[in-house]
Amino acid sequence: MISREDSWTAKSSDTLESFLKMEDSKLPVSLRSNLLDLFGQIEREFENLHIENLELRREIETLNDRLAAEGQTLEGGDLAKGALKTKASHSTSQLSQKLRTTYKASTSKPRSNSCHARVGGPCSFSVTSWELWGGDSWIVSSFKTTTSRAVCQLLKEYAGHRDGIWDLSVSRTGPLVLGTASADHSAMLWSIETGKCLLKYVGHQGSVNSIKFHPTEQMALTASGDQTAHIWRYMVQLPTPTPATDLTQQQQPPPYEEDGELSDREEPDGEGEGPSECPCVRVAATTLRSHQGVVIAADWLVGGRQVVTASWDRAANLYDVETSELVHSLTGHDQELTHCCTHPSQRLVVTSSRDTTFRLWDFRDPAIHSVNVFQGHTDTVTSAVFTAGDNVVSGSDDRTVKVWDLKNMRSPIATIRTDSAVNRISVSVNQRVIALPHDNRQVRLFDMSGVRLARLPRSNRQGHRRMVCCTTWGEDSASCNLFSCGFDRQAIGWNINIPALLQEK
Repeated sequence: MISREDSWTAKSSDTLESFLKMEDSKLPVSLRSNLLDLFGQIEREFENLHIENLELRREIETLNDRLAAEGQTLEGGDLAKGALKTKASHSTSQLSQKLRTTYKASTSKPRSNSCHARVGGPCSFSVTSWELWGGDSWIVSSFKTTTSRAVCQLLKEYAGHRDGIWDLSVSRTGPLVLGTASADHSAMLWSIETGKCLLKYVGHQGSVNSIKFHPTEQMALTASGDQTAHIWRYMVQLPTPTPATDLTQQQQPPPYEEDGELSDREEPDGEGEGPSECPCVRVAATTLRSHQGVVIAADWLVGGRQVVTASWDRAANLYDVETSELVHSLTGHDQELTHCCTHPSQRLVVTSSRDTTFRLWDFRDPAIHSVNVFQGHTDTVTSAVFTAGDNVVSGSDDRTVKVWDLKNMRSPIATIRTDSAVNRISVSVNQRVIALPHDNRQVRLFDMSGVRLARLPRSNRQGHRRMVCCTTWGEDSASCNLFSCGFDRQAIGWNINIPALLQEK
């Protein structure tokens, strides 16, 4: 008998209608018709709100242009106090909340890129088709300006995955490569300079949710929805860069419609020439087992002899790399974990959870494994990361990012309030800039004191077209020093230039 997971999980780029018509679908015709009608009503409501929002955005831009000459700016929230705040924000908030709470994973081994609904029977649709609209979080935007702004340029697009990209990372040793982890069950290594796929790892049986590189060796650590984490070795040959180094000289990106949907002219698999020629690694050097749920993230401890994994089974596990043995099981979170991160120079681990908390685990003293719980957010903590100094930065679905001092974690030293849920954040080592990926397809940059520096360019032809899942800095690269990825199935390389005045603050 075909499992529910295999029968009812659709790719994130598929429409609901095409999914319900799949040969494996067992829904009665009448139920399929009712479902299509219900979701059609919801989609039309979002379309109407989308049009209203675009009109209001144009009005705000026009007013800002008029006020700019007078040295004033208009806050997006001021204009939104009328019909937008009372109607659009409220109704989309209700719909978004209903979708997020009703269509929750219900299978014993859920794939991390899908959710399952119970509407007269089991069905599934991709959460990303709704994240495309940004839920209730993209209706009102912040139009605050700063005295100095970062200069942001889109340089490279890394396209080839067949489903959304959850995570990405830049290697720390050997050839400088970009790694991506995708819901299509694969991880890919890319040449940062040329944008070509160098290697593809296909050893997992589920969505690949995380990728991290070993600090000193050519090894990668991936976490998956198949309830395992894999350590695998790679050897890549970097191709010779071509004279074209910016996006304007490269092949144009795949066509997209105005609302962010894939156009009819795009190939449905999203498979490019580069990835099809990639050598594949199919077997892991080490497989880490013991979790009873999706492994959502994994990271190397300083030195690379141990790794930590975070799972939907509410536990984080510490493993010995050489023996593959479980050293410690870190329990205490009340709900599923969403992320884990290790300190770059100390034996510290921070785990994030849907229980609205993040926990700091201290392994510096082998005899004492202390833990501290921090309740600084009101919704899921999507990630918490260490900086190169003595700070932790946490991001949440409550639309805030908070900066904490490790020496005094009683209250945050800075709070950033945004208009959209925040996903896996990253902090620049050299420039101490926080890159925030949002549900509403935006990527924003802030300094450690909470001052907004820039919003990365996004238009119909540039930037992400769907939810942005993760950002990572690659400051050793000669061209791109920031990377982002999302459910438009691509990673993007950016060049971020921060004015020296801002770096000195």
